Amino acid sequence: MEKRPPRVPKLAWVEEEEEGPGAAPAQETEKVVPFHPPQEGAALDHKQEQESTRGRFRRAAQLVCKFIKSIRQEETISRGAGLREYSEVLKHESSAALVDLLVERGVFRPEQVSSLWPGFNSLMSHMASQATSVGPCEPLRPLQCGGKGSTSLGTLGTLLLLAVFQIALCLLQVPAMVRYIHQWLTANDSAEHRLDNTLLHLTKAQPNDAVMTLLRVAPSCDRAAMAMWKTIMCSPRTAELVQLILLDVLGSWPEYSTCTSDGDKTGVFALAATVVMWKILQEPCVPHNVKLHFPHLFVHLLFQVFFSTEQMPKKVLTFWKGCQEQHGLATSPNRFAVWTLKSLLYQKQYKDVVMAMERRCGWDTLLCADTHHYAVGLLAREMRHASLELCSSIALHLLWLLSTQEPRWDLPALAFLVEVLECLDSSECGDSVVEVSSRYLQSECRERRRLALRALLELIDDPSMAEKMWRLTESLMDLLWDSDAEIAGLTLITLSFIFLHKSILISTPIALQLAKALLPLFDHENSQVQLLSIKLFQDMMGFLEKGEKPLERPVHQSLLPLFFHCHDENQRVAEASRETLICVAEFLRRRDLEKLVKKEKLWIFANCLLAEDRSRAAEHLRRALPYLQSPQEPLREAAVRFMGMAGRSLRGQQGELQLISEALEGMVNDISLSVGSLAIQSLCILKAAEQAPMPKFQRLRDQLRRAWKTRPRLSRLGWLGCWGSVEG
Repeated sequence: MEKRPPRVPKLAWVEEEEEGPGAAPAQETEKVVPFHPPQEGAALDHKQEQESTRGRFRRAAQLVCKFIKSIRQEETISRGAGLREYSEVLKHESSAALVDLLVERGVFRPEQVSSLWPGFNSLMSHMASQATSVGPCEPLRPLQCGGKGSTSLGTLGTLLLLAVFQIALCLLQVPAMVRYIHQWLTANDSAEHRLDNTLLHLTKAQPNDAVMTLLRVAPSCDRAAMAMWKTIMCSPRTAELVQLILLDVLGSWPEYSTCTSDGDKTGVFALAATVVMWKILQEPCVPHNVKLHFPHLFVHLLFQVFFSTEQMPKKVLTFWKGCQEQHGLATSPNRFAVWTLKSLLYQKQYKDVVMAMERRCGWDTLLCADTHHYAVGLLAREMRHASLELCSSIALHLLWLLSTQEPRWDLPALAFLVEVLECLDSSECGDSVVEVSSRYLQSECRERRRLALRALLELIDDPSMAEKMWRLTESLMDLLWDSDAEIAGLTLITLSFIFLHKSILISTPIALQLAKALLPLFDHENSQVQLLSIKLFQDMMGFLEKGEKPLERPVHQSLLPLFFHCHDENQRVAEASRETLICVAEFLRRRDLEKLVKKEKLWIFANCLLAEDRSRAAEHLRRALPYLQSPQEPLREAAVRFMGMAGRSLRGQQGELQLISEALEGMVNDISLSVGSLAIQSLCILKAAEQAPMPKFQRLRDQLRRAWKTRPRLSRLGWLGCWGSVEG
């Protein structure tokens, strides 16, 4: 019976003197030689065949040895002063065949096995000398040899040759093989796909090694490198792995640091990955995987524009000059990143977005560090019009990045996020939005605080978010002191939402802090801030227990500002002031004041405020002085009239009367004739009142009030009484 020998991969072996630089690949043929019984003269023929086999095997082993040495030399040179002229081994088809066979037969290991190299040559010679020990009865099979005929190696010789391949695999790691493939493709212009299968096998086995090595050896993406990129990014076997690694590199500015299996720790430029993506996007058929990862790729390219605008390290500039020379690019790195971003949008059929940004000069605005985040917000709004589903994916990715990292590009990230938050479900992402916003509410950057507030406002349509946002109350109240009207207004809206949907009573410390922060806002120059602060104060009154002692003073201080704003030109502010004034009077349990406001007898209300206590009247006087400078004529007129009433209540107090006189004299020449004439009348009444003697009843009332203030405390009197009863 005939016995088929084990299958052995074939190799286009050639002798150096038989093959030139342009030799064609050998035809891979395989014949099975059947076993025949030995005949006469067979021993002599077999002896001659053994000698021929030994020479052939020795030459094959020497070729493998030379091939490996060549790769290692090229590897060493590429790490040094640069690549030298391509060696002869790169021009032989046999070298490509060797790479194919080595990769096909072995499994690459990431560990370094350099200790095997010193004994490699001696082991080669020993293996070649063992090839003569093949017995005369062992089956033989042909091994194709460069198309010049065939010769046979015994089974033992074949196994020895495979052992050589295994040693080669230990010595040659994936980075070295990838570098060699790039050099081979550079030296052979017309053989771009000759080593595709080998490259795919290497990339699948060690994707990080393959991608990083290719970015290091050809960062500017030359012709050979582009052929390799297309191979690994268009194959289902490697496309996903390669794309994910490229995304990591793109997001690491200015370079991505990693160590490959050969110990190389050289950083990889993020801009090099951008060059690769730009070249890929110029291809007629863009890999499906690039479109699949559009949200992540879009985010990384967008923020690389920011990075390359804000800072440009010297080594990155040096690298970029090389790219400009190679590809003929007359542009800056940040503008190049914008080009790549546009190409990506075109690939997704978002031409309208690109054109809309052009019309609004958005791309140029994107290239300025001071206006970058405004342009990002504009781009987000245009993207939202184009595709809500896509914006949802981008928003989720941004939210994840802001929740898990503290990136330097958080300002443009927030600018984009707040514009597309409406695409997300607050029930699923609300917690993350609140968490991110809480961090930026305390930022020293005003723009970050503003964006954080806008993010919170996107949640107010969901009542369940009030409970989650309650813990932000103190941080929000701190923002009420911000001089920026927009921040103050956004904060007031957010707090109103929280208090409106909060079912429990507000604690006294929080209410006290809020009241102190709201009072100055009643007189804010922005009418919207005025209205919101008065409304919030009114809402707070509804959540407080009536007559709480710690809150009586700040609530009492709100009476006069609310009284003046009942005369406000803005009818919404005036109406809100009257409603709030009623709530304040009710909280203070002043039914008399409450009835006067409801009946719109505001000047009787003011007279009651001044008549209740002369010391408090002086306090009201000082609070009324700023309203004399109000830009609104009705408020100035009300303030002048109030001064005249205060003068009559403060008779005998020369300091306060002098203050009133000076204030009224300053209003005589007011731009409004009615205000000026009212100031003159008030001065005349005030001088007449000073000359008239104080009524006995008023003197008696003042004495009683002073005595009441200086009375002993009831608790102390009670203690003395108890002590006296015990002694008795």
